[in-house]
Amino acid sequence: MKNTEKMYKLAREIYASHGVDTEAAMAALKAIQISIHAWQGDDVKGFEETNHALTGGCQVTGNYPGCARNSDELRADLEVALRLIPGKHRVCLQAHQVDKMIPGVDRDRFSLDNYRGWLDWTKANKIGFDIAPAFYSHPKLDHGLSLSHPDPAIRKFWIDHGKACRKIGAKFGKELGTPAVVNFWAPDGYKDAPSDRYAARKRLMEALDECFAEKISDKYELDAVEPKLFGIGAESCTVGSADFYLTYAARKNVLVCLDSGHFHPTENIGDKISAICCQQGRLLLHVSRGVHWDSDHVILVNDELLGIARETVAYDYLDRIHICLDYFDASINRVAAWVIGARNMQKALLIALLEPRAEIQACEDAFDFTGRLALQEEAKGLPWCAVWDYFCEKNNVPVGGAYLDYIRFYEQKNLLARG
Repeated sequence: MKNTEKMYKLAREIYASHGVDTEAAMAALKAIQISIHAWQGDDVKGFEETNHALTGGCQVTGNYPGCARNSDELRADLEVALRLIPGKHRVCLQAHQVDKMIPGVDRDRFSLDNYRGWLDWTKANKIGFDIAPAFYSHPKLDHGLSLSHPDPAIRKFWIDHGKACRKIGAKFGKELGTPAVVNFWAPDGYKDAPSDRYAARKRLMEALDECFAEKISDKYELDAVEPKLFGIGAESCTVGSADFYLTYAARKNVLVCLDSGHFHPTENIGDKISAICCQQGRLLLHVSRGVHWDSDHVILVNDELLGIARETVAYDYLDRIHICLDYFDASINRVAAWVIGARNMQKALLIALLEPRAEIQACEDAFDFTGRLALQEEAKGLPWCAVWDYFCEKNNVPVGGAYLDYIRFYEQKNLLARG
């Protein structure tokens, strides 16, 4: 018997003594599909014929070799990452990560023809697809404004881009048999205090209303809106603030996206999950790690991630919460960044699934808060690592840090040749 299996059997007995079924926890974890963010692989540059400079608060630091230069390279990199992450997952694009450009067609007229390679690839790999409109890094992000711009022509360009992305997502959803999440984040804001915040927010509201005017079945496409505290160049006013989008999402029955880098560093993102789910029923998570703020570092198994995971699994929300990763680090191997972050997300979810909830809840129900605290702390020492290693082995992915050997081989053979 392998050591991994021996350790797992011991862990299973320990968890069983606390009323936890490790087999059920692993089955639940395997069913959770994480949307892997493609933009980690190309530093959010996209593959349009004109390589627009990053604008709208998107900032990538580092110059590690091997950045994907086209969609073929990006898909090859994603395939390596997906083989090293246990379970079956999804991929999420920013809309400028096109498979090909069509002469004379800008973002306002993107269609499925721009993404045929992605459709073929997701079909072949039997994975789901999500997409986000790219309201940034384009000349028509004028003075930091897109959907809230006072010029109707500029607003129309971006409204049409949003509409196009919804239609593209719906076509993918229909072809793949799983709805595409189409997440709207716009960087609109002002560096200094504007004289009229109301007008900008009213324009954004009306533009979004136009974007979402066409009814598309939830079977094929799910709409989401993403708030932000502030952005680079939008420090004094972010038009799409949390208050704006929470209200909008509730009123329009679309998903609100909680990005763990988009709030004040002292805010507890996990606490927001039940507050939204008990009223709106569903949401989208963008899981990132901000150091001081929205700096999009690779996620760690830290208190914030554990809190997010615990709140995600605690109340049977798993069919209502969509999890997408959202970080971009060009200071390390980009494939490794995907794998490390995705596996950390899964580790945090597994720890949450293995929580001896009945024991802890019994203390709370008896108002024994001392016992609750003691059991919550003791749970941190339970042998979840043995369950995680066994889960990886069962799903035919490397156990522990062995995945680094595969990534380093791929780096030597492919990534370094890109320069």
